[in-house]
Amino acid sequence: MEEAKGLGLISRTCSISKCIIFFLIFVFHPTTAYDSLDPNGNITIKWDIMSWTLDGYVAVVSIFNFQKYRHIQAPGWKLGWTWYKKEVIWSMVGAQTTEQGDCSRFKGNIPHCCKKKPEVVDLLPGTPYNQMVANCCKGGVISSWVQDPGNAVSSFQISVGSSGTSNKTVRAPRNFTLSAPGPGYTCGPARIVRPSKFKSADQRRETQALWTWNATCTYSQFLSQSAPACCVSLSAFYNETIVPCPTCTCGCQNNITQPGSCVEGDSPYLASALARPGKNSFTPLVECTSHMCPVRIHWHVKTNYKEYWRVKVTITNFNYRMNYTQWNLVAQHPNFDNLTQIFSFNYKSLPTYGSINDTAMLWGIKFYNDLLMQAGPMGNVQSEFLFKKDKASFTFAKGWAFPRRIYFNGDNCVMPPPDAYPWLPNSTSRALIPLIQIVSAFLATLAFLVSAV
Repeated sequence: MEEAKGLGLISRTCSISKCIIFFLIFVFHPTTAYDSLDPNGNITIKWDIMSWTLDGYVAVVSIFNFQKYRHIQAPGWKLGWTWYKKEVIWSMVGAQTTEQGDCSRFKGNIPHCCKKKPEVVDLLPGTPYNQMVANCCKGGVISSWVQDPGNAVSSFQISVGSSGTSNKTVRAPRNFTLSAPGPGYTCGPARIVRPSKFKSADQRRETQALWTWNATCTYSQFLSQSAPACCVSLSAFYNETIVPCPTCTCGCQNNITQPGSCVEGDSPYLASALARPGKNSFTPLVECTSHMCPVRIHWHVKTNYKEYWRVKVTITNFNYRMNYTQWNLVAQHPNFDNLTQIFSFNYKSLPTYGSINDTAMLWGIKFYNDLLMQAGPMGNVQSEFLFKKDKASFTFAKGWAFPRRIYFNGDNCVMPPPDAYPWLPNSTSRALIPLIQIVSAFLATLAFLVSAV
């Protein structure tokens, strides 16, 4: 009997252990990179071998951004891998490695890079034509697929040596890494796929790669950064309360122990702070605020009409070191299905569950407001949305007029707590005031008439 109880206890303990192991695998497994707003979004690295050389091959490497709304902003992508054997990079066009490595074993021609684990970055705009290939030299910036599909790819050419000269001797690189920027992407192994095909300029001839590998990288919000990058504040015409971003959303002011963590907008030390080392490192230098976020999105319920209602959205940049190029905003609200008109922003619906349209992608108009300037008087962009009322579901009560979730440049912005949302005033107390006034006026008139008689 005691033995049976002991076995039962062991069985239950093992079951609990299995549950814990299963939970840990679920949390830390790459599948946690799943994005419900973009379930098929990924970055695909395509490695096309175009020709053989005496000791290797020439390949075109392309980075395709198949993510709907998440783009790669400055300082751009950084691609790394581990060579399978003792390969070297003889030359590159359209990109360069960050380090050359030890090439002392070569006596004649010196390779471009001899490192076992090279890291490659894109060339900057303005690169001479003889160092360029198609889709290169944009400083590593790649647009999202919805926002600008024509610029959602970046490419470079690479000449590889000491690798073998046939499909039987060449091996694909391993352990691809993609920083865009910083951590956040997890890449799978390179797999052999059907060779890529290319059309000639006149579209009359088709050629194909000798061999093609694909590696897929997915984004994980948990790996991207330790602190939030944006927050949301709320207000409405029917309530005087402005709900600010939660205090210390992206950090707290700590200029005593960490000088330079933020700077006042009218501070005489602002110019010197921008001139310090790190100006071009893209490390945020934010304006001192209660939330300390580089970006704030303000959603204001502006006007109520008989059949429509209007919202004003303002995006403010508090980062003195960053111009957000080709920014985008993704918002979730149940009334986007009834969006009638939008002013000064581009709009694209992102259906998430069949035909339900509750998610909108918004971005600036080219050459007008697609550049969100650094902190200062010009550091904001704004637009207004006009929604048609759906009598079956429309209400201003209980925070319905505010978004459920907002993303800026792919980062999930911190919302205020639901109990802090601007609520409608107590309609009962307001309704009693006119009623009491009417009754009082009626009684006063009646008393006057009685006294007159």
